[in-house]
Amino acid sequence: MTLEALTEKIKSLAAAKGGIGSSIKFATDEGNIFLTADGVVSNDDTEADCTIKVSQNDLEGLMTGDLNPMTAFMFGKLKIDGDMGVAMKLKDLF
Repeated sequence: MTLEALTEKIKSLAAAKGGIGSSIKFATDEGNIFLTADGVVSNDDTEADCTIKVSQNDLEGLMTGDLNPMTAFMFGKLKIDGDMGVAMKLKDLF
């Protein structure tokens, strides 16, 4: 899945849920996906409450459920900078 397709997927999920109450940035190998606290999604490289560094392929796996978030974290497939509690809210989005 391309960065644009992932961005659109996150936009549709955020529109349905209305955001997660905190800002989060997915820093992938192809670019950034930034989600504001109220659910606005862009590809800006902006400071966030939580930044998740993950490959684009692994982000797709997390979104489809093919990759378990805890397993990904334990094996270093994703790295979390900032508020870990914000990262835990992603289960509500995905």
